[in-house]
Amino acid sequence: MAQTYKTASAEMLEKEQLMQLVGFTIGKELFGVDILMVQEIIRSAPITAVPNSPDFVEGVINLRGNIIPVIELRKRLNLFTKEIDHEDTWILILNIENRITGFIVDSVTEVLKIQERTIEPTPDIIMAGLESQYIRGVCDIGEQLLILLDFNRILLADEIKELKSMDKKKS
Repeated sequence: MAQTYKTASAEMLEKEQLMQLVGFTIGKELFGVDILMVQEIIRSAPITAVPNSPDFVEGVINLRGNIIPVIELRKRLNLFTKEIDHEDTWILILNIENRITGFIVDSVTEVLKIQERTIEPTPDIIMAGLESQYIRGVCDIGEQLLILLDFNRILLADEIKELKSMDKKKS
């Protein structure tokens, strides 16, 4: 009986696990990314445009000697577009499967702690769109819904190859 109790207790702890996210905004929408993927958050940096790159790639930055591709997340997610003011943007530097990539967002909010069990699957109506493949789930955090993005799926395999070739062109 005691063994059953320990197993049930371990299962309860697993279910109650907290997930830490870095919150950020694009327009009025609140998004989150797993804090373990975040390598760094920087406030605007000079971005060098790269010819013939996909439209959602703003260019590359030189971060302490490392050339890092920078993606305009607003364009990648097909959200409303606005003129980008590079002086007033934030760049999330993420490690995605050992590939360092920067993502331009409007602002970074705070580190959020949510219980994994509160993350709900994306509604079916949204899942019909291609961009829904980037959404891991949604979570109600009180006054707003938080959209969890799956950055492992933001870039397709051929796009990753193209970004790697950008690094070689700039080196």
